[in-house]
Amino acid sequence: MIKYNARVTAIGPLTSEFIEAGILVLFGEDAPEELVEFSIIHDGKELDGEVAAGDNILIGEEAFNVLAVGEVANSNLSNLGHFILKFNGETEVEMPGDICVEAKPIPAIALGTHIRIESNNQE
Repeated sequence: MIKYNARVTAIGPLTSEFIEAGILVLFGEDAPEELVEFSIIHDGKELDGEVAAGDNILIGEEAFNVLAVGEVANSNLSNLGHFILKFNGETEVEMPGDICVEAKPIPAIALGTHIRIESNNQE
């Protein structure tokens, strides 16, 4: 089941600094201007099921297993299209808006790159 589907529409000029630190900051297209500088902006609209540990996040064709989800991550994603992906391999979040995934290299992200969140359950 696909829980969220988005396409990258803009890439802030400071995102590379976050990528080097293993972090992606994502926002919907209504992101405040001061946050656009370091964010990946996308056109995702609807969250069709809460993101949970065990789900997969696909960036292009590269899949990352979700290990931990902060207590406000789902409401931020649902209301603002906002989530912070940390590629740190941690099973506990540092901040309530974080989503932690496997510690693998972040693939190249360009305009038009698809980002999808899929349930790993065979419901």
